[in-house]
Amino acid sequence: MIRFAGVTVTYPDAAAPTLRDVDLHVPEGELCVVLGRTGAGKSTLLGAVNGLVPHFTGGTLAGHVTVDGRDTRTHPPRELADVVGVVGQDPLAGFVTDTLEEELAYGMEQLGLPPDLMRKRVEETLDLLGLADVRGRALADLSGGQQQRAAIGAVLTTHPRVLVLDEPTSALDPTAAEEVLAAITRLVHDLGVTVLVAEHRLERVLQYADRVVHLPGDGTVTSGPPALMMARGVLAPPVVQLGRLAGWDPLPLSVRDARRMAGPLRERLPVPPVVAAPSGAEALRAERLVVRYGDVVAVREVDLRLRGGQVCGLMGRNGAGKSSLLWALQGAGRRSSGTVDVGGRDPAAVGSAAARRLVGLVPQTAADLLYLETVAAELAQADLESHRPAGTADGLLARLLPGVDRGAHPRDLSEGQRLALVLAIQLAAAPGVLLLDEPTRGLDYAAKARLTTILRSLAAEGTAVAVSTHDVEFVASTCDRVVVMAEGEVVADGPTADVVLASPTFAPQVAKVLSPRPWLTVADVADALDLPRPA
Repeated sequence: MIRFAGVTVTYPDAAAPTLRDVDLHVPEGELCVVLGRTGAGKSTLLGAVNGLVPHFTGGTLAGHVTVDGRDTRTHPPRELADVVGVVGQDPLAGFVTDTLEEELAYGMEQLGLPPDLMRKRVEETLDLLGLADVRGRALADLSGGQQQRAAIGAVLTTHPRVLVLDEPTSALDPTAAEEVLAAITRLVHDLGVTVLVAEHRLERVLQYADRVVHLPGDGTVTSGPPALMMARGVLAPPVVQLGRLAGWDPLPLSVRDARRMAGPLRERLPVPPVVAAPSGAEALRAERLVVRYGDVVAVREVDLRLRGGQVCGLMGRNGAGKSSLLWALQGAGRRSSGTVDVGGRDPAAVGSAAARRLVGLVPQTAADLLYLETVAAELAQADLESHRPAGTADGLLARLLPGVDRGAHPRDLSEGQRLALVLAIQLAAAPGVLLLDEPTRGLDYAAKARLTTILRSLAAEGTAVAVSTHDVEFVASTCDRVVVMAEGEVVADGPTADVVLASPTFAPQVAKVLSPRPWLTVADVADALDLPRPA
């Protein structure tokens, strides 16, 4: 169905090709997971499937990419639209209408399909993706999982034979992610659609894969069955890392497979020590905080204390009020009532520069804070505005994500690179409180590990850190405390192990495998058994 033959993609002024001599074949009806570190070329590989690379992105493409027999060199994206459907990382950015039904019909209208056929396909797609009950609602009012399924449905109505998805679960809570992945696997198994999905959170998607395509970052590409690729030591989710640590053969690809092999390991493990969460001086106090948007109450009478030396994870389903709470705490967001106190000052009552030194915030859409022409200019401006020595922000970026081109335009960076850049900019101000909204979107495992190191280091220096995230593995390895929100209220607050182990939704893979033993991460298990930590 998809074939790359000797494909090399080179962008202008690039030091080396992004893809080099790629030979790849993806048969019909397979779910293929594309994995690689941030910036390895996954988006370029996906974009080449429907001709966006190089017809719209620029650069040169040598070799041939054929999809269902059509060569992308001679068939631009508009001539592949009936064969290839593409869903990007941000569903809202790709919508062109206002309501779900209109969006499902739009692609068919562009192809000139008869109205009767369009109506039939809309109904079929609503049923297939479980969206019939929200058919008339505005797209902006749907939950994150519903928006992602709507974006998939909008390309499915044209009956493409290939579906390309770029990080389809990166912004979704665990339950919504499962809904989206269930819909995707149904397309593969029941309709024979060929699916290419790039996803950093392999713990969510690897168990469903028929094939894994790995981009090591040097332009080359390797592929094979998931078990074979995991045995070769490529990027792996925690359940596979645990299997490598324990010496299991074959390596498990799912929690269910791992639990069948985990009995002897559970017996070897001691009872983990009880570690009290660090608790320094109170850095931020919020009382009876309320945030309203018209008739909708996003944050409802929330009391929250953040303490220096502590990393607090803020969790909850999409729409629970997490982002609204963070913006209200920072001072730039809406606050209907309640108070926020940071060292005797209210961030909302001081100027923006002073507020940034009190509370730093890294938003979900990192590009909103980037406005200069180069990465170097953004870093230098951050040092200037924060009154920090030259090179401070640059050094932070180098620690978080090495190799980012300082001469590149920020808009040309990958999602993960932009997030790392904004984090470095915010950290340059050395705020006493640091808030991060979904900071691991677009980050690979190595980059997330570096982010964990930086956040733990900041906490050790006395900074209070709060992270809103759906990434349960990141929470398990990074946070001392977890606050769970639902319907704008705090419904759980306590040490990380106590909160996540009590929830099948928020428990990490290792906890599920080793339950009832309360271990959270592969690193913890390695330390308990005096084994080398996984790289």
